[in-house]
Amino acid sequence: MGLKTPQQYVESLRDGRVTYWDGERIDDITRHPRFKVPIALTAVDYDYDAADYGALRRYRTEEGGEAHRIYQIPRSEQDLAKRVELLQHTSIGTAVTGVYMALMSVKDDVAQVNPQCADNIERMYRHCRDHDLRAAEVITDPKGDRKRRAHEQDDPDLYVRIVDRNKDGIVVRGAKLHITAASLVHELVVMPTKGMRQDEKDYAVSFSVPVNSKGVTIINRSFAPAELNAFDYPASAHHSMPEGFVVFDDVFVPWDRVFLAGEVQLASRLAQSLGLWERTGGLIEAVRMSELFVGLAQLVSEHQGKDRDPTVMNSIAELITYAEMLRMSLDYACRHFETTPSGMVHPNTLAINAAKYYYAANYHQIVRYLHDVSGGLVLTLPLEADLRNEESGRHIRKYLHTRNDVDIETRMRVYNLIRDLTADAYGGWQFVVALQAGGGLAAQRIMMNRTYDLARAKARALEAAGVTTSGSPKRQAAE
Repeated sequence: MGLKTPQQYVESLRDGRVTYWDGERIDDITRHPRFKVPIALTAVDYDYDAADYGALRRYRTEEGGEAHRIYQIPRSEQDLAKRVELLQHTSIGTAVTGVYMALMSVKDDVAQVNPQCADNIERMYRHCRDHDLRAAEVITDPKGDRKRRAHEQDDPDLYVRIVDRNKDGIVVRGAKLHITAASLVHELVVMPTKGMRQDEKDYAVSFSVPVNSKGVTIINRSFAPAELNAFDYPASAHHSMPEGFVVFDDVFVPWDRVFLAGEVQLASRLAQSLGLWERTGGLIEAVRMSELFVGLAQLVSEHQGKDRDPTVMNSIAELITYAEMLRMSLDYACRHFETTPSGMVHPNTLAINAAKYYYAANYHQIVRYLHDVSGGLVLTLPLEADLRNEESGRHIRKYLHTRNDVDIETRMRVYNLIRDLTADAYGGWQFVVALQAGGGLAAQRIMMNRTYDLARAKARALEAAGVTTSGSPKRQAAE
């Protein structure tokens, strides 16, 4: 028990987990080049003595021990602010452990239906916290034919389901897709992908199992190759993380690890709880990325001598508006926080969903402004190897010159980051993630419709239209 070191984290991954990548079964991911960057990225979050953010990563638990702050249940606005700050400096391999915030936020609801399952949530949360483990958000089923319900599919396993129950636990079968960092964590926390009806009780299931459980297989894919030059790929070379196609082939789950087993009335509640925290994380990253876009657009325009050009200034103003709307939205959501019956503080649900919708719906347009300012060099800039070559490098330095105060390497690095973030490996991943992480645009629309005070809005509209609360028109006073 207690906090792990980065090396202890790496060693903990040598546990016999079944992992595939590019047709190869990888028996020890800690020694394989495919996992070098993702493991190093996640291991940094175990450096509790680092001069920069080491102190931010740890907190003292209510029982007096120490744990990673990803497990701290916010009890005040200050706690929530610390969590937001933490997520600004945390790898996605650790951030996904926020799945336990989702579970703890619905523990009270679960307790009203099945107290044992609520106790299981609390126990697993403490187990992972006290052993400094990482856990993945395992939610999206293959779904098959979207016109049909889970139990109506040609193959009943297209949604994760319970195939057996006994005195010791349940046996589950199925698969979950798009599971970020699945091969890099210790626990797979499975949540329902959506609400279930009474005839879908076997599909209303939630649990946590170790990654190396018998019957669990992970097939990986990443936007980035194993080895990338950090000069040419300043984002992808340091921040790649595999997405897992996770298969549960008759996996046994002991009862003390089960959070839901047929309680259909809770399925949508659990799914929605994860959406809130995942969208919060996405908004935090959007704030960081949008500020980068502003800085990159300003730099590239200054390097070109176009920073006072009206068209460029208009584009940068659009980027600033986007960045500020996201920053203010995150600030509003945290200052107008909500509280669960057990005292957990979480961001305002409506504000987070509205902000995530604004971020996703406008992301592609905002990237267009950045590309318009930057020009064709985003795609055609020569590689670092050509710059370092004496002959070709001489030509590059000559013809990329703009002004004496603009360093050629700096100019190339700015262009490389624009390309990598928006038009290459990391950029392609981000284009999809901006839309789909935490659910697509439709998911945010649904939550906004559910959480907005429509009754108050209607009442105010009727009053403005001159209609009384009884529905009769107001009579104007006689003059």
